[in-house]
Amino acid sequence: MNNEIHARPLPTTIPEYLEQLRAALAGADPAMIQDALYDAEEYLRSELAEQPGRSEAEVIAGVAGSYGAPEEVADIYRETEVTVNRALRTPLPGRPPVAAPPLAAGVAAGAAGVAAATTKPRSAMARFFGVVLDPYTYGALFYMLLSLVTGIFFFTWVVTGLSLSMSLLILIIGIPVLLLFLGSVRVLSLVEGRIIETLLGVRMPRRLTYADKSLGWTTRIGAMFTDSHTWLTLLYFLLMLPLGVAYFSLATTLLSTSLALLFAPLADVLFHQPVGIWVDGVNLAEGFWLWPVLVIAGVLLLFATMHLARAIGKVHGAVAKHLLVRL
Repeated sequence: MNNEIHARPLPTTIPEYLEQLRAALAGADPAMIQDALYDAEEYLRSELAEQPGRSEAEVIAGVAGSYGAPEEVADIYRETEVTVNRALRTPLPGRPPVAAPPLAAGVAAGAAGVAAATTKPRSAMARFFGVVLDPYTYGALFYMLLSLVTGIFFFTWVVTGLSLSMSLLILIIGIPVLLLFLGSVRVLSLVEGRIIETLLGVRMPRRLTYADKSLGWTTRIGAMFTDSHTWLTLLYFLLMLPLGVAYFSLATTLLSTSLALLFAPLADVLFHQPVGIWVDGVNLAEGFWLWPVLVIAGVLLLFATMHLARAIGKVHGAVAKHLLVRL
């Protein structure tokens, strides 16, 4: 492998280096690829700016020993990603560890074999009630409640920013206002990505896409307008309002209903509120025998709500990765 890497000629331009790095990272997480490309471009362009008398080929050849060839950098990012994922994702009791990617398969083969031999499959009941041990379940529930606030903010910011920027484009001040607005959208997408990664456990970019500050305003604005990632990010922010309303309504309705069923007998004892099944003002069933039925129904609904929240978190994370990550 190393002989193959060193035998391959180094790229002579920064775009060629980035293209080789992207090809070497093929199949990896898109968010990690975006971070790796950003780091590489920022480092190479800063080195080029500090050495104005040298060409891109000379700068790349000079930093190859310290930063590495594209294939070497790709290997480092893959290994680092495996290490970070192992540190962040502790397997639940009885759940086998997440399989390592091919690069780390040789390193983790022994440990994975032992774990697979000693792991017992979980029963359906253990899987149903085991959701309470997953920290991302509570993160997903909190995200569903928080999404109403973030959805309103994102929608308002995009609508206001777009209308203000477009209306001022006839004036000279409209260009910097539009540039600032599009830049703020990129920053907000990074903030949303950090929230998603923290609460939902979905890998999101930890750095913005690289913007060449040496280009003029009109060139940078043109690049943003022709970049599909800009419009996908704006679409995501607009969708967050209806999604936030739906998530918040669903979470509050299910949680309040399950808790009301769970604590209905306690309300009967403390506040003398009769517990029963009411239909059109008629109490069809009441009595002490109904208490355990309501408690069991409340517990089942509460755990079903947790499973639904975890599923919504995974789906929303996949949508966010598709819209907020440059593929």
